[in-house]
Amino acid sequence: MSLITRFRRPAVEPPDDDAAPSTVVTPRGRRILAGVVTGLAAVLVLAALVAPDQLGRLRPGAFLRIPVEALVAVALLLVLPARARRPVAVALGLALSLLTVLKLLDMGFFVARDRPFDVLLDWGLFDDGFGFLTDSVGRGGAVAAAAGVLLLAGALFVLLTLSALRLTRLVVRHRTGTVRAVAALAVLWLGCAVFGVRVSSGVPVADREATTLVAAHAGQVRAGLRDREAFAGAAATDAFRDVPGDRLLTGLRGKDVLVAFVESYGRDAVEDPEFAPHVDAVLDDGYRRLRAAGYDARSGFLTSPTFGGGSWLAHGTLLSGLWIDNDQRHRDLLAGDRLTLNGAFHRAGWQTVGVLPAATQPWPEGKFFGYDRYYDAEKLAYHGPKFSYAPMPDQYTLATFQRLERAKPHAPLMAEIPLVSSHSPWSVIPKPVGWDAVGDGSIFHQASTSSGGSRDVVQRDATQIRADYRHSIEYTLDTLVSYVLTYGGDDLVLVFLGDHQPATAITGEGASRDVPITVVAHDPKVFDRIASWGWQDGLRPGPQAPVWRMDTFRDRFLTAFGPQGAR
Repeated sequence: MSLITRFRRPAVEPPDDDAAPSTVVTPRGRRILAGVVTGLAAVLVLAALVAPDQLGRLRPGAFLRIPVEALVAVALLLVLPARARRPVAVALGLALSLLTVLKLLDMGFFVARDRPFDVLLDWGLFDDGFGFLTDSVGRGGAVAAAAGVLLLAGALFVLLTLSALRLTRLVVRHRTGTVRAVAALAVLWLGCAVFGVRVSSGVPVADREATTLVAAHAGQVRAGLRDREAFAGAAATDAFRDVPGDRLLTGLRGKDVLVAFVESYGRDAVEDPEFAPHVDAVLDDGYRRLRAAGYDARSGFLTSPTFGGGSWLAHGTLLSGLWIDNDQRHRDLLAGDRLTLNGAFHRAGWQTVGVLPAATQPWPEGKFFGYDRYYDAEKLAYHGPKFSYAPMPDQYTLATFQRLERAKPHAPLMAEIPLVSSHSPWSVIPKPVGWDAVGDGSIFHQASTSSGGSRDVVQRDATQIRADYRHSIEYTLDTLVSYVLTYGGDDLVLVFLGDHQPATAITGEGASRDVPITVVAHDPKVFDRIASWGWQDGLRPGPQAPVWRMDTFRDRFLTAFGPQGAR
């Protein structure tokens, strides 16, 4: 056999009609696929740079911008030596990933707290958030949500880093065209910046928001580091630190004083057209009933240090007379010896009591507040059903406090009682029962169907969520009025107030931080003491009611009911 014959290529077999279709991608198909992937990488990088950090600003016009950071990054990659390009591209991809995560955190915090994420102080809130999810949708749902968030963050880091690498290869391969494009866009950016050119949604075309955002958060960190010294100075200034007990609260001798925080009871509850007609009707009817029984009331507003959550910050602010607007200040407060409002009552001879139905874990803060007696969820011994976040209904909390403390012969009491039936997610609200039927709470198994609210936490639209919020506020306010009418008397002084406004899903963006506050009493001498405050008659503060910062309440209260407050 000749060599030619030996090495002759075999004849091509005719195609088999039953063979699988070819999966070979043609060169043109590869080019199209590569172009699509490159386009997606460019879109992802652009979105990371120009996307706003608030959901309310997330509109198509927000993406029609020229980010100066992209122009600088491309120019840097072009002038770098080849060996440095890849690590710089990876670093840029990681930086874009961190920027995107920061924007997503800001979005979440603007929705929940109407403020950006604090990179120095807010990490501890994730544990609280996980606990809230567990209470709302169960541990399985909370774990799934947390896993989804972690997977999303991991995917962002991988995709943005790969996108940065791919685009780096593209700009280097087409150096001349890239230089011309960057130069043209730089001139366009400068012109738009000088003349203030904006897209239809009012967003500037010349964008530098990523740089501004990073600078703002860096400033936030610097301010947080400086804040400890400022707070220490404020805490050291206290006109009541050394006042002896016999000169404190003389105008309330013999009274039981209850300070009740109503969860998420904000100014919008009494002024928003969607809530006010219903909530105000409850307050006005309650005031009529109280007046008929010989009680009176005065109301105003306090500006809370927090919004949408962080109730402990409001509690600390009201009781300490210090502005506690972050967890660092709260920790520093607990580490100090500041005289609190309940501490002043204790010094003046009152028995002080803390009733915290939502405290389901050890609560070290109790040592700082120095209660004579403290009731957490376990000690309150509730045997009824849980109502979403709230471990027990507000009516049970108040009835049990009455049974354990006020129903017995007792020295004057001062009690702090956070009421949590109006805590988000406002899904299930208990029906009231007769006070003498509350017992150990088992009755609420029969009364677990609410007259307002819906059991499905997840599948609710915005309208239903807002209606559920309103129902929860109505429930708690009506319960407080009913408690006073049932168990009040000449020796009771009730101060009830909101801790903060609800989240922006209820109030919308830009809502105030104001919360209503009301004093209810049977003894007219109580109101003589606070006449100079200018608060309005009734349970409902009107639009012109005085507004104080919440941290001023302690000193005003101690002054009004001290010897210097006598008329």
